[in-house]
Amino acid sequence: MIKLLKDERVTVRSGKNFKLSKFDPGFSIDYVEKEEAREIMQEHIQRITALQEKLFAADNHAILMIFQARDAAGKDSTIKHVMSGINPSGCQVVSFKAPNTNELDHDFLWRTSLHLPERGRIGIFNRSYYEEVIVTKVHPEIIFNQRLPDVSSPKDINKDFWKNRYESIRNHEKHLAQNGYVILKFFLNVSKKEQKKRFLERIDDPEKHWKFSYGDLKERGFWDDYQNAFEEMVEETADNNAPWFIIPSDKKWFAQLAVARILLETLESLDLKYPSITAEEKELLEKAKRELEEEKD
Repeated sequence: MIKLLKDERVTVRSGKNFKLSKFDPGFSIDYVEKEEAREIMQEHIQRITALQEKLFAADNHAILMIFQARDAAGKDSTIKHVMSGINPSGCQVVSFKAPNTNELDHDFLWRTSLHLPERGRIGIFNRSYYEEVIVTKVHPEIIFNQRLPDVSSPKDINKDFWKNRYESIRNHEKHLAQNGYVILKFFLNVSKKEQKKRFLERIDDPEKHWKFSYGDLKERGFWDDYQNAFEEMVEETADNNAPWFIIPSDKKWFAQLAVARILLETLESLDLKYPSITAEEKELLEKAKRELEEEKD
């Protein structure tokens, strides 16, 4: 199967001249069909599970997976399927909603920093600090809730304001990368047509009513504004320390397979090994074995 970490149809390591329109939400690899994908997915999950144990034992890297998307793009289901075989003790998922009063009293990176995974663990952010250059870009009036000292009127939320935010994010991710974090940023790219289909399914199915909010439909009215915000986000923050993966998401099965494949390739690239033991520790192991074998039942 293709190495998706190097596939330019998915991976963005330089955001220069990035255009979301060049990435097809309905794309899938030609020779992988839905039924075959299920088998490949199970194989990937088994391999990820084995490598996650090595990641935990080696304790020198942390994986941070960030998911951003439009409503109904499939973030929850993708996380559920990809991480289905992971040992819960080595993984954590955090979903970020609108910031509360306490979070608004800190800088915009504070609340996500509290939930960064320890080395040896996989951390998953369902939405993240990128909301601060997406939702706030579309609805800049939200910024006033943060009571920033230099922002007192709409004219203060200007190009320099956003330039500083992107710089803060880049510096934050560079700092994390220098300290053992491997950052994987996924944008689940769903088409407007497919989003409409999924909204209608949620409305028509009583068991999915809880998934739909009229507010989601209102945000759909800002489709082009969000498109521009997503494009600028990738353009300003994609680099080798923290690439963006533009995951085609009209076919959920392919989105799940692509994310699993990228996580698997990333873990394999780390060349993870179980820690070696000293001669003294080995001697103690042999001593313990002798004592256990000599122990009377």
